[in-house]
Amino acid sequence: MKTFLELGVPAKFAEKLSARGISTPFEIQAAALPDGLAGHDVCGKAPTGSGKTIAFGLVLAVRLQKSKPGQPGGLVLVPTRELAIQVAKEIGLLCDGTDLRVASVYGGAGYGPQVKAVRGASIIVATPGRLEDLLERRDMSLNAVTIAVLDEADRMSDMGFLPAVRRLLRALPKQRQVLLFSATLDGDISQVVKEFQRDPKRHESQTDADEPDIDHKFWMVSRNDRVETISQLVNHYERIILFCRTKHGCDRLAKQLDNSGVRSSIIHGNKSQAQRERSLEEFRRGRSNVLVATDVAARGIHIDDVPCVVHFDPPADHKDYIHRSGRTGRAGSKGVVISMVESSQKRTVNKLARDAGVEADFVAPDFEPSLDEIVARPGALGGVLLTVGASVE
Repeated sequence: MKTFLELGVPAKFAEKLSARGISTPFEIQAAALPDGLAGHDVCGKAPTGSGKTIAFGLVLAVRLQKSKPGQPGGLVLVPTRELAIQVAKEIGLLCDGTDLRVASVYGGAGYGPQVKAVRGASIIVATPGRLEDLLERRDMSLNAVTIAVLDEADRMSDMGFLPAVRRLLRALPKQRQVLLFSATLDGDISQVVKEFQRDPKRHESQTDADEPDIDHKFWMVSRNDRVETISQLVNHYERIILFCRTKHGCDRLAKQLDNSGVRSSIIHGNKSQAQRERSLEEFRRGRSNVLVATDVAARGIHIDDVPCVVHFDPPADHKDYIHRSGRTGRAGSKGVVISMVESSQKRTVNKLARDAGVEADFVAPDFEPSLDEIVARPGALGGVLLTVGASVE
């Protein structure tokens, strides 16, 4: 595997990565960086957690110059506010020490601070809806954008954002570079590639989001035994992200866990952005053992070292199963996904698993770690992600 320097990354940027312990490029980075840095359009097929943020972030950091107020040179479109915050933070680290400033804009937050940040930023990371709002208010312009990135394009399609994405891309200058990353490149995504990219260099990460890095387990657990099972999982893994089907379900379950002595934080659509960020920070810092969330947390949230995902209730469909499960086994690390299943749910869960390309073997709970789990986290307890069904933000 080539080094970042050998891929064409300037020494000062490679040194920043090395200082953070990032010295060997991931597969999608090694594939996409040379073409991206050379100014080509890039079409990358890569799952969440494959390292693509650094791939397109380096292209932006290396190729862009400081822009005029309200006229960014770089634009990154993402599907969720959580992902906007995370991507902006990562690109900001890459741009540290340069003249480039990064701002994130998303719905659910006040306009004032975002407008102020946009006017001083050369790179904007945005959700489509809020970006269209800012353009309509004339708080910023896309006339100077020379590099545009579509991150997790498949999820933007799933969430109904492609019409807005198309409008935004049509507003860009004709001479621009477009980098597109998606877990799938068929259907509507292929049409976006055809319309907005010019002879793109195509790259595909061979890393499978489910195999071999994730071990999928299906536990038969009655409804009355689930809180106790979660408590045992917390003792076993120390940290859990627990997805609930509904906002009310999140609140109820978090209260039950708190009453049983398990510290928890909550994130769902009724929480303000400040409350969401506070819950995430509590969990990241170990101030809570369990992050209780609806599916909003499955799309875009990046939390390091979460080796297990648990589906508390069956997700709405196999895509949601894959998205939630993608919170573990990221960037080459080992992961475990546990589905809690009642007898009446076996047929539904079996179909979900089959559609997701996973074989379901329904067994009783087993808290003994496998050899792979032990090897994956020597001397550490690690973390767990528990998922509780589908929810609309």
